Amino acid sequence: MISILLASYNGEKYISGQIDSLLKQTEQGFKLFICDDKSTDSTYSIIKDYAGKYPDKIIASQNDINTGEAKINFIKMMINHKDDYIMLCDQDDVWMPDKIEKSLKKIKEMEEQHGCSKPVLVHTDLSVVDEELNIISPSYIKAVNVRYKNKALKKVVIQNFVAGCTVIYNRAFGELISAQPEYMIMHDWWIVLIAGAFGEVGTLCEPTILYRQHAKNVHGTNRRTPSSHFFHKVFNSGEIKATLASTYKQAGCFLALYGERLSEDDFKLIRDYASMPGKSKCGRVRVLFKYGTWKNGLLRRLAQVLFV
Repeated sequence: MISILLASYNGEKYISGQIDSLLKQTEQGFKLFICDDKSTDSTYSIIKDYAGKYPDKIIASQNDINTGEAKINFIKMMINHKDDYIMLCDQDDVWMPDKIEKSLKKIKEMEEQHGCSKPVLVHTDLSVVDEELNIISPSYIKAVNVRYKNKALKKVVIQNFVAGCTVIYNRAFGELISAQPEYMIMHDWWIVLIAGAFGEVGTLCEPTILYRQHAKNVHGTNRRTPSSHFFHKVFNSGEIKATLASTYKQAGCFLALYGERLSEDDFKLIRDYASMPGKSKCGRVRVLFKYGTWKNGLLRRLAQVLFV
């Protein structure tokens, strides 16, 4: 069985469209679990109505207090829900009719190759759309210049490449998500770290979601070109330093939870990367060269050296 986890908060404008797209999927062997984070609008009433109409398909719940961030709501759901397969779902997107079918096919192919006991995560491309679902970019991969081949831990410790709403993972992978980290940048980045350290990652290079961009997105696509993005960062050194600092902090929390399970090489990588704030400028640059913890693209790497 597939469990779809949807973390909702003040999503009254779009959540019905998302739920309707799930109910129209070509693969219906799933249950949808929606956990509302104490919305102040009509979101919880909407999802309760859906749960009442589809009691065998939709389970609605609400947190006693607001967690404050979608990533916390999501990670709590991932810790509490274990199933053969888990999919993550944002409240404001629209799933293409065969998203579940194609994702399930891909992950089963990978399990046949690696075995069901191997943690496996699959993600897909998506189409970027505006509030009215008009196409902005048919491919997220091209819009943000993602290189999906860079899935090693040394790459994902510095840069995430997966949108959480595209993910499906198996039971073996889900068993690794057992505790809430003291800090994480985003829940999808956290599970990518787990994948880089312990699992196999598969990519379905075709869009399966209409990824809606609007004023309330927690994270959206970067519409700048690589050059303009670089110069934007150059003139916002505080921003890029803060972003790098957050990756060091996240690495330290990952080490605290998974250090005993890491291979010797991965342990050293995460340990040294997490200790970057205590190193000199030269020491931090040496870590980059030693482990190859580089961002994608020459301009991004130049910015990384400048502000590391």
